[in-house]
Amino acid sequence: MMIKRSSHFEFKKLSFLAPVLLLSLLTISLAAGSPPASAQTERSPGQTTASTLDGVLSQMDAAAAQFRSATADFVWDQYQKVVNETDTQKGKIYFRRDAKGKETEMAADIQSPEPKYLLFSGGRIQFYQPRINQVNEYSAGKNRAEVESFLVLGFGGSGRELQQQFDVKFDGNEDVDGVKTAKLELTPKAPKVKNMFEKIILWVDAPRGISLKQQAFEPSGDYRLARYSNIKLNTKISDDVFKLHTSGHTKTVKGT
Repeated sequence: MMIKRSSHFEFKKLSFLAPVLLLSLLTISLAAGSPPASAQTERSPGQTTASTLDGVLSQMDAAAAQFRSATADFVWDQYQKVVNETDTQKGKIYFRRDAKGKETEMAADIQSPEPKYLLFSGGRIQFYQPRINQVNEYSAGKNRAEVESFLVLGFGGSGRELQQQFDVKFDGNEDVDGVKTAKLELTPKAPKVKNMFEKIILWVDAPRGISLKQQAFEPSGDYRLARYSNIKLNTKISDDVFKLHTSGHTKTVKGT
């Protein structure tokens, strides 16, 4: 069953995807060459995150040129100040770039507290809720680059383009799960983004070009915290991951 509405995509509609929003606010620029499957999965001997902003951004640029795919386990916490409560979701996330480095696909398999599936592919966002047997679908349209950037922050992003989207401040090095990371404070330059998030903190494993932890602060005092583990880079991901497996009676609602 399909319910059709206007296909015009409003950037603010992304808010229903919380806390997926903090997964990116930048458009990634990736090189076309494809590295070996094991490249970037583990650090090379002697590699460590730099201790200056320029050094960290240069390491991110180098890692972005090698990035093709990523999988990770996640824990997403959404804190609501007005009720002083935190909602937690757990699952697995997948990213994939095509051979030319131009198209990005993202899938999030939310497993707890209830099954949900989020998919970005072909310029569409689809959010499937098996419990109510419904898919909410949005067409990114002319905002595709912005939507794509929302969904991939911290996984293969270029340091150079990070600075185009944000004022970036280096807050020193900090250990996260035994890994030396660079703590970066990002202040959005675009007013419509800043209205959603006043600032975003990334804890970046710069040699691999990935963030192990992300925290986004809203003007209301709410925040979204994402933590990633079991990260694997540039391994083959099945095409089946980037498909919704719905029933024959699933209702599709096209968003405005």
